[in-house]
Amino acid sequence: PAFGKYQLVLLCRERFQHPNGALAAYEWSFDDVNPPVQAWAALEVFAIDGGRDAAFLSRVFDKLLVNFTWWVNREDRDGSNVFEGGFLGLDNIGPIDRSHLPQGQVLEQSDGTGWMGFYALTMGAIASILNHRGRPATDLVLKFLEHFALISDALESQDLWDEADGFFYDQLRLADGRSVPVKVRSIVGVLPLLGVAAIDESVIDRAETVNKRAAELLETAHPARGAPGERLMLLGVVGISRVLRLLTHVFDESEFLSPYGLRAVSRWHADHPFELDVDGTSARIDYEPAESTTGMFGGNSNWRGPVWMPVNFLVVEALGRYGRFFGDDLKLEYPTGSGKELTLDEIA
Repeated sequence: PAFGKYQLVLLCRERFQHPNGALAAYEWSFDDVNPPVQAWAALEVFAIDGGRDAAFLSRVFDKLLVNFTWWVNREDRDGSNVFEGGFLGLDNIGPIDRSHLPQGQVLEQSDGTGWMGFYALTMGAIASILNHRGRPATDLVLKFLEHFALISDALESQDLWDEADGFFYDQLRLADGRSVPVKVRSIVGVLPLLGVAAIDESVIDRAETVNKRAAELLETAHPARGAPGERLMLLGVVGISRVLRLLTHVFDESEFLSPYGLRAVSRWHADHPFELDVDGTSARIDYEPAESTTGMFGGNSNWRGPVWMPVNFLVVEALGRYGRFFGDDLKLEYPTGSGKELTLDEIA
């Protein structure tokens, strides 16, 4: 834990963090964008260390406030709460280079939006812990709940969700205003599941006194358990009905579920390649579990299909949070189509 804390503090020091709040991405392109997992990592290390080092949590939180603001101001160009982001650590599981788009085009990303919902929820959790440890932070708890509510509403109401397929897809916005869905079934469309937590009803009540609109968004379609006034509410970036539809893909052995974990790209694309050809942008993706057949990223990537341990860990952890909330009241087919039903805890 001590070394983990040191690493997180170091990443947020002035030698790594840009004055505008951006964090370095990776060794050959510092100014690209990676998933904002630092707040989650700080909370995990804090918990592993016994939940005692509030000074560490507070120090990292202050720097991540600046990073969160950078994301909101720089990666959501039109203020719609649907985020771009770019690379986001996913190499070439997309058909196009997400960091280098043709002039005038913008890629609105399901995973970027999901990551930001996850980030907002985690920052709200840290603010709540600090508030209980003597650092007044109620305003910040409410701030992050408001961000979470707006992002959740954007995922629910804007056109990232495909109702027919029951899946989230990126949207390519063209210079002339048209929008083209990038219908690739990859972990990109699964990542919005990560933003989920159970919180006390009293927190929602406090939000209502400050921002009624945010409170209404938080209460919409979020399941609750317990007696009125003392309920535990499940806050998810994705509404539970869509979560259940997404999980039918995730638990399908002909799609994401392999004997070794979840694939990064659905095996469905082995027989159904995706092709994109619009306004000078041509791209194709199929299922390539070994060496990549594209020259993108140097041509030596093999990311179209393999199991990524870090992403698997985060999905398993999220399934556990859903499972602890619903308990035996919710069971799903696992694997999809097998007729065998398990709780989400058991599946995790």
